[in-house]
Amino acid sequence: MQNTARLYTLGFIMFINALAYGIIVPLLYPYAQRFGLNPFGLSLLFTSFSIAQFIATPILGRISDRYGRKPVLLFCLLGTSISLAVFAAAQSITLIFIARFVDGITGGNNSVAQAMVADDVEPKDRAKAFGILGASFGFGFLMGPALGGIMGQYGLSAPFWLASGLALTGTIVGSFVLKETLKPAERQLVKKEPLINFRAMIEAVVSPVTGLVLMVSFISAISLNAFIFGFQTFSNDVLKMSTTQVGLLLAMFGLVSIVMQMVGLRIILAKISSKKKIITLSFLASAVLMITTSFSRTPLSYTILLFLFAMLSAPQNPVITGILSERTRSEDQGGLLGINQSFISLGQIIGPVTAGFAASAISIPMAFVVAGLLYGVGVVISLGLYRPIKAKVNI
Repeated sequence: MQNTARLYTLGFIMFINALAYGIIVPLLYPYAQRFGLNPFGLSLLFTSFSIAQFIATPILGRISDRYGRKPVLLFCLLGTSISLAVFAAAQSITLIFIARFVDGITGGNNSVAQAMVADDVEPKDRAKAFGILGASFGFGFLMGPALGGIMGQYGLSAPFWLASGLALTGTIVGSFVLKETLKPAERQLVKKEPLINFRAMIEAVVSPVTGLVLMVSFISAISLNAFIFGFQTFSNDVLKMSTTQVGLLLAMFGLVSIVMQMVGLRIILAKISSKKKIITLSFLASAVLMITTSFSRTPLSYTILLFLFAMLSAPQNPVITGILSERTRSEDQGGLLGINQSFISLGQIIGPVTAGFAASAISIPMAFVVAGLLYGVGVVISLGLYRPIKAKVNI
């Protein structure tokens, strides 16, 4: 970046954002049970967030193209703080659903932060920068559940108040420290265009320049979330692992992913210059490992396979985002990265549902088979990325 400190400041804000989110994960279900929500009701609570995010992120991204990244990022962080405070103070099911929906609507933090990186980083270096951003988010999410568990000793609402305070802290720090990255001239170009150009958005999806990248990102999100569902059910119901063991395994997975995005990705990019080849190989390795995991029946073999999966799947998100950013005009980064985040949100809905159906209809290990087959589809789709592109997409 032109200013390396800016990247790490942005990473710190994303760390706070992820920490706030991670804190509530282990307590969301027991807190919701106070209002009579069953597991199906909890799934609806999660879905309400993802649906709101799916709708809002392209709009927020486009607004950031028009009015600047910093105000939109601060708006998203403040929205998270307010929604968590409402959730903590809620006295009815209606309020907790409203709180999650509001959090989803203001959930454009990641895509706007990615756009800020894209504004300030040369195309060839963006994958590395996105890796640092992803690692910052991952580290916050890794620490969050442990902190949430500790705070839960002081009452079920305490972690939500803490998370709200952290998000507010991120808002305050960002308002003083962050500088706007989008040049005024680029904002003027976008102001001449409609805020929401549905035709252009459809063209971005069907375009051979960006459409395939968005589809690869979508498949990656579905596959990963199918795996996450499989991990939860397989660990508890098949291997009968304790809560402590599951927590340690999840921490190991997160730590490996962070190290790979911070350090491993740089080594990979030095050895394999083609980002498209990295995606294809990562998808292929993930497919093989997921299907192999479905046959695991001991904690040791399961841990080894998950370690390998965490290591080899980690490059996918930053590299895909890097490719997408390279194929987009500088003044359209927020809009297209917002569209990408919408596809990721949609994957967060489809992945668990698909894996859950397979696990219920056939067997729990089939959730991993579904994830593996989806990664296999990703391998085939990624081959289309090797076709030369003629121009960057306009949205």
